[in-house]
Amino acid sequence: MSRGHAVILIDPEEQTRDVLIERLRMQGYKATGFAGPVEGANAALGSPPSAVIADLWMAGISGVQLTRLLRAEPATERVPVILRGPDSPRNRFWSERAGAAAYVVKGRTGELMRAIGHSIVPLATEEDGFFTQLQDAESAIRDRIAAYLDAALFESVLAAEVRALSTCGAFDRLFDLLTQFVSQVMSYRWLAVLVNRPSYLGLHAHPAVRGECEREVSQAFTLPEDTVILRIEDEDASAERPSAQPLVLPIEFGQEIIARIALSPKGAGDRQDARILDVIARELGGPLRMALLVEETQHAATTDPLTGIMNRRALLPAVDVEQSRSERHGYPMSLLMLDVDHFKPINDEHGHAMGDHVLAALGRLLAHHARKTDIVGRWGGEEFVMVLAGAGESGARIAAERIRNSVERMTVLDEKGQRVPITVSIGVACLEVNDTVEILIARADHAMYQAKASGRNRVVVSPTILRRTGTDMEIPKELL
Repeated sequence: MSRGHAVILIDPEEQTRDVLIERLRMQGYKATGFAGPVEGANAALGSPPSAVIADLWMAGISGVQLTRLLRAEPATERVPVILRGPDSPRNRFWSERAGAAAYVVKGRTGELMRAIGHSIVPLATEEDGFFTQLQDAESAIRDRIAAYLDAALFESVLAAEVRALSTCGAFDRLFDLLTQFVSQVMSYRWLAVLVNRPSYLGLHAHPAVRGECEREVSQAFTLPEDTVILRIEDEDASAERPSAQPLVLPIEFGQEIIARIALSPKGAGDRQDARILDVIARELGGPLRMALLVEETQHAATTDPLTGIMNRRALLPAVDVEQSRSERHGYPMSLLMLDVDHFKPINDEHGHAMGDHVLAALGRLLAHHARKTDIVGRWGGEEFVMVLAGAGESGARIAAERIRNSVERMTVLDEKGQRVPITVSIGVACLEVNDTVEILIARADHAMYQAKASGRNRVVVSPTILRRTGTDMEIPKELL
């Protein structure tokens, strides 16, 4: 196995070097010794050996630097490097990270011989005409090592910037920050990230060509019909037409592809684009998975599992925020309280599964009727709340009647295929000066009970809550 294989040994100690060279030759290797790493590296680059043996720590150039240099050069990228040094876990760690084929404790010659035998792979021959001896070897070797260290440092900085996105907590914020970072190190027409589950697409493009870019992205990816698209448009992206194909790479986490990243280079692109995007894709899996997990957790904590809309825990803070916004900007706001009529008989006659089916259908209907600015949630049991931003009394009444009519016409079938009649009673309260969230909800709730008391399947608007007695304003006791 060892007959004819060339081995370069770098060891500053002449006596140790001579002993090892003799042992290597006994095993049939063509061993050549060098006292310094520059001479050994130059010889390896000029005529690639079957293996290189070097000390981990050497004067001028360390074994780690030498290994990175040989791994980065096309001539020696497959040449195994075996590093030697003191018995230390840290030394083994650095050797492995540098790409060494093995780390052997200095003095363990038998182990070294076995490591060489296990590491050697067939190499190209000198007849390929690919390898040349470096002139001014020391300067050239040091320049190359400096270049590779700079490249490694750049990749390390890229990786650190991407890993820092782990704290984002949401896909939209992560993608926004990603575009701000990537646009500083690359020039592109568009950048896109497509998440598998849930199906999210983040797209960064120049506003002047956003439509064209969306069509190009749809060709680069196969987009599911339910894909939610996050669009970021600014001048950081280029409006220049592409002359190169988009770069598309998988984003993995735990050996599973969880997303894909694609980039359309600006113009003909830069030869470094693929390398940079590869680093980003390799490092983005963890931050992306973290953001999606946080979103899933927040969704589970704030969403009613039966209806898919907000639960009471999330509803109250959302109403409070909308009330503050309404008061700050001076636009109206109304709150609807809905209760399913005769819900107990539905459970008694058809079973609780049918009751759940009715509530789920009602949740979907309310979500369908809601505008993007509206808030919809399940208050509890068979009660629901809907907040209409910008709606005064007349608008809220119209919206409530539309919902009441839609519920009355809603088709829900029992196990026999018979339609289950469903109606709701709705109370409406419009935000007034000095209202709190609790008072606003209490007024809507009171109006809803009035709707039930007056026959059900109807809308009742709460009267003005404040009535004056002299110079003071009082709240009706039944609402406290």
